Amino acid sequence: MEHFITEVSFHHEPEGKEFVKKVIRTTIILSVITIIELLLGLSMYAFPMAALLKLFLKGVIVILSLAKAFYIVGVFMHLGDEVKNLIMTIVLPLLIFVWFIGAFLYEGSSWKNLRNTYNKAPTVTAPAESHSSGEHH
Repeated sequence: MEHFITEVSFHHEPEGKEFVKKVIRTTIILSVITIIELLLGLSMYAFPMAALLKLFLKGVIVILSLAKAFYIVGVFMHLGDEVKNLIMTIVLPLLIFVWFIGAFLYEGSSWKNLRNTYNKAPTVTAPAESHSSGEHH
């Protein structure tokens, strides 16, 4: 008597032409975002601008980099096709890790500033005049 066992798998292979179109579209989007990031980054050095504008441009570059990371993870690592709980299992610890890096940078900067303002040489004060004159009351 033969027993047939059917395999149950959640793994799926990407569809042929449809997947190729998705990869090409994502590659074009990533290339355009990268070109925009490079132009913004080079403009900060090529043109004189206020510090606030530079800070704004750096923020835009960070946001564009996060958008690229989203596309890479979603398309090339196939996370965009997974169930919501699996996505949250991966994304939430990543957000905590990003917070962790920010907290360490903030604390490191605070420690550096405190270390630079600490006076290592103790202040020496002279004894009071009445104690050193030798007069007894």
